Formats: sequence, structure tokens, C-alpha cells
Amino acid sequence: MKTIFGTATALALLSTPVLAAPAPYTLDASHSQVLFSYDHLGFSTTYGLFSGFDGEISFDAEDPAASSVSVSFPVRSMMTGWEARFEHFMSEDFFGAAEDDMVTFTSTAIEVTGENTALITGDLSMNGITKEVVLDTVLNQAGQHPMAEKAWLGFDATTTLLRSDFEVGAFAPFVSDEVQVMISIEAEAAE
Repeated sequence: MKTIFGTATALALLSTPVLAAPAPYTLDASHSQVLFSYDHLGFSTTYGLFSGFDGEISFDAEDPAASSVSVSFPVRSMMTGWEARFEHFMSEDFFGAAEDDMVTFTSTAIEVTGENTALITGDLSMNGITKEVVLDTVLNQAGQHPMAEKAWLGFDATTTLLRSDFEVGAFAPFVSDEVQVMISIEAEAAE
């Protein structure tokens, strides 16, 4: 991870007089998504999505373990593909979500596990509950964005959550308590 992070970022920032570590990045809301899926009664896998959210990455190319990430988005920004399902998820059966209820993630530790992989531990807050989660993360690319002409990062990550940990476990175990989470984000160098 150090090799790829260090080399790619150094190349991307050659025009910068001094490479300060860590470097601030902001999420590209148009290319950052959180996709979730769960088993529905054994008949199907149902999907939902959060997109267009805000976040910041402090990226240390020389010492990736010293990097950090924070993300937040409204619960009601969830997309399910069916309005009746969305309304049910926002009801008291699940989130009981008001307009200002947020989902947040703030990293607390990063363990580098390979040349482009890491385990990012952090606090996930949702439905008024905060739990520690671990994101199995891959750096897809660090380099110069060909259109924006600035330093850019891209990551994918996965984790599994238990709905019941956040008190949104209605209908479990018939509707699976386990939710698979897939994250893909891009971030641009902050100006």
C-alpha cells in the first residue's frame, strides 16, 4: 500500500512545490456510493443505495495508516427503487427518520494490510446508535484526474452490518439481519 500510495500520489502532485502530509481531499459526490443488500425471505436479494454525500479524507501517502476519513449523509437520502419500501424504512418499524437524521462514519484506525489494501476501523452512527465497524478497503487508484487535472483518489470497501445492532432489525430473521455493504468513492484534492 505504501508503494502504490506513495508513488502514485507523488507522480500526481509533481507540480506541487511541497507535498504536505497528510493531504486533504473531498469526496466527489457524483462518483461516491454506498450500496447495501439483504436477503428477503430467501426469495430474493434486495438492494438500496445512498449517493451524493459529503465527506473528507486526510491522505498520508508516506504513512497511509496516519490517514483518516469522515463521511455523513441524511438517512432520508436512501434510494430503494420503490417509494413504498422507502416510506416503510423511514417509518417507526425501522428508522423513524426525521429530515435531519444523519448517518456518519469517522475512522479511528487504519491497518495497512497490503500494497493497496487496508482495514479501516471507525465509528458508524445511525439511528442514534454508534458502533465500531471495519471496512475492508482497496485503493483502486491514486493519480492525476485526466479531466479535472488535479490529484484524485478512488477506493472500494466492503463490510457486513447487523441491522439489530442499530435497532432497525424488524422482521429478522425472515428478512436477514445481516446487511452486505459495498462502498465506492472518489475524492479530489481539496483546493
